[in-house]
Amino acid sequence: MRKDKGMNGDADRLPMLTWIMFLKFLDDVEMEQETKALLKRQTYRPAIAAPYRWRDWAKNQNLTGDDLLAFINNEKCTLPDGTEGAGLFYHLRGLQSESGRERKDVVATVFRGVTNRMINGYLLRDVVNKIDSIHFTSTEEIYTLSHLYESILKEMRDASGDAGEFYTPRPVVKFMVQMLNPQLGETILDPAAGTGGFLVEAFEQLRKQAQNVEQYDTLQQSSIYGGEAKNLPYLLCQMNLLLHGLEFPNIDSGNSLRTPLRDIGDRDRVDIIVTNPPFGGEEERGILNNFPEDMRTAETALLFLQLIMRRLKRAKPGARGGRAAVVVPNGTLFADGIAARIKEMMLKEYNLHTIVRLPDGVFEPYTSIPSNLLFFEQGKPTQDVWFYEIQPPAERKKYSKTKPMQFDEFAGCIAWWSDRSENENAWRIPAAEILQYDAGGKLLSANLDRKNPNRRNDAEHTDPAEAIAAILKKEQQIMELMTEIQHLIGAEKEVAA
Repeated sequence: MRKDKGMNGDADRLPMLTWIMFLKFLDDVEMEQETKALLKRQTYRPAIAAPYRWRDWAKNQNLTGDDLLAFINNEKCTLPDGTEGAGLFYHLRGLQSESGRERKDVVATVFRGVTNRMINGYLLRDVVNKIDSIHFTSTEEIYTLSHLYESILKEMRDASGDAGEFYTPRPVVKFMVQMLNPQLGETILDPAAGTGGFLVEAFEQLRKQAQNVEQYDTLQQSSIYGGEAKNLPYLLCQMNLLLHGLEFPNIDSGNSLRTPLRDIGDRDRVDIIVTNPPFGGEEERGILNNFPEDMRTAETALLFLQLIMRRLKRAKPGARGGRAAVVVPNGTLFADGIAARIKEMMLKEYNLHTIVRLPDGVFEPYTSIPSNLLFFEQGKPTQDVWFYEIQPPAERKKYSKTKPMQFDEFAGCIAWWSDRSENENAWRIPAAEILQYDAGGKLLSANLDRKNPNRRNDAEHTDPAEAIAAILKKEQQIMELMTEIQHLIGAEKEVAA
């Protein structure tokens, strides 16, 4: 189990909104599918049966106050139809299909990690009524809601400030997936899926390629895979993918690092991995034991890099090897010791063909640490590493929360990608220059933190007074946010009293 900070403040209240939206959306989708099945004279089996469907209890205005709380929270209660039975959450957690790969299994997994935090049944009734007024039936409404939902996810991340876990900006997500160019029939994995941004983007690109029933089945059943160990992001990921049209999100709710690397075989390998793994976390000793003894480290990002390399498909004659795009902090590029050995393995056994250096501020307000995108492929060793430096617009030195990076600022890199030559933004370094050994053949370093030789690095000439002012500003923002959270918690306690 990963030990990092949990969400608090406003973010801690999100589960209440998301599980209600989840059940409302699911019922609307299932009513629509049930109608289509009736028109075709087919039998339809919903994931949630009466009297636990949204329409059975959420629309029942007589079910409110303590009775509503008892129905949702208790192990045994009086159901909306007047019979006695398991409460809503207990019922949903116990759902199970024969195959273990149906929508009801997704529902069960989601609700094993959800609790109802609202203690006032009358206020809960008001929230349920508000959500019930939204109808997730038309394609246009679902499309609009999905974008609204993504903005809620982003605001949740803004409020959380979760150490080592950052909301990946949409332009970065779109660029990474587009450069990987997933094709229908390939398998795509994000082992640190978070709220599902990379998987949604990959799904959208694959959906454009599905032209018939067989291709649609491939898209739905054997294309998108993920892993997310934290309960709240797991729920958000499931709903995000459902909102975008994936009928059975295949998201593992366990720690993706829990399987020993030696036990990962060919059947566990995938065509594409695209991810922004957490960094700076601390794994339990049992997790570290899953890695080779000389590759064990407390740095979560380095453990994920090993996992990603292991899970890429092997290249076979006439077939391409698996390929990956991974967000890493600057520290990963220049770190020595175990980090150097991991990078040595990547350079010798994989083709690390491109490192895209992102500008400062891309991940604001979560961190000011510079980040990079690694693109590598299984099948042959690295000959040259190409570097491409993305520059912010001329009118400012860095991005910010209010002035974020835009996708069109990747245009130069996209145009250069398939027809490479050195220019003011692009340069290459032979792998032999990156790997440094002593006279006895011992690895000394594998420094990938290479500056653009064609451009002055402004960061090296930062005025000390400017750096101090920036630190003080960040501290002030943190204090203001903590004060707001403290007021919110105090207000909730007053309501509860």
